[in-house]
Amino acid sequence: MKRNTIYVETEIQASLDEVWRYTQTPHLHEQWDLRFTSITYQPKTSPIADQHFTYCTRVMPGIKVSGWGVSKGTHEKNGIKTSSLHFGTSQKISPIREGKGYWQYRPEKETVIFLTQYDYTPRFGRIIDRLFRPLIAYGTALSFDVLKRWLEQGESPKTQYRRFFACILIYAVMAFIWAYQGIVPKLLIMHPEEVAMVQYLTLGKSEITLWVVRAVGVLEVLFAMVWLLPFHKKRLLQLQVIGFPILTIIAYTVGATITAPFNMFTFNAALFILSIIGVLLVYEVPSTKSCKRKKSE
Repeated sequence: MKRNTIYVETEIQASLDEVWRYTQTPHLHEQWDLRFTSITYQPKTSPIADQHFTYCTRVMPGIKVSGWGVSKGTHEKNGIKTSSLHFGTSQKISPIREGKGYWQYRPEKETVIFLTQYDYTPRFGRIIDRLFRPLIAYGTALSFDVLKRWLEQGESPKTQYRRFFACILIYAVMAFIWAYQGIVPKLLIMHPEEVAMVQYLTLGKSEITLWVVRAVGVLEVLFAMVWLLPFHKKRLLQLQVIGFPILTIIAYTVGATITAPFNMFTFNAALFILSIIGVLLVYEVPSTKSCKRKKSE
């Protein structure tokens, strides 16, 4: 089965020399490219020799993947610059064994079309690669947007990634909370307070109470799953900013107490503030929307 080659393209409002410098200088490249933690050039044997380098990627605290790379030189045609690359690693934990690709720089009137296309030999077979390949492609596109924002707006990659991962953490917390609230007190335990609240809202019709509690639990689990889907979460965060005060009012209308430890008021207030923080962050978070992911015919 043929593998899908990874392709990413973005348009940057900057000069060709500037885009070239930010992508070909190791200490600048490693700042915006999520795929690399550090890049070290090796001394050249001659000015026209290929550029050898080593790289390191921190997967998580205490776990790193190191590898090698060779920049096969550059050529320029009709003002378009192209830099080819050969890379790989012998580390067994890396999903990538070896790969090849190129970067291309196409100057327009006041912008530069910056693109990459590459492929690699997977180490663990097709099944694992079907999971990993979309991730590395997404990381490439996200990195290109970080570079674009750095050059166009002057915002450092470190600040952009802090905002991005803060939003990811908020989404993960929301997914966990909604899933927990749906599964544990409603689907597994059927907590008496959940039952009492539904009985109050259904005017004491006990024959449908348990079904309503279970249905609400299922809806909360489904809502939790929505937080894990790859789309912009601005509307969801705004919905919660409006929704949590309403849910709090309803809870106390049907008998919830404000004096209990870790009560509904403090719990919803925390989620309300977290949602506001998410709304403020999400407007400036880097994304892959500015990138083309398929090569134009």
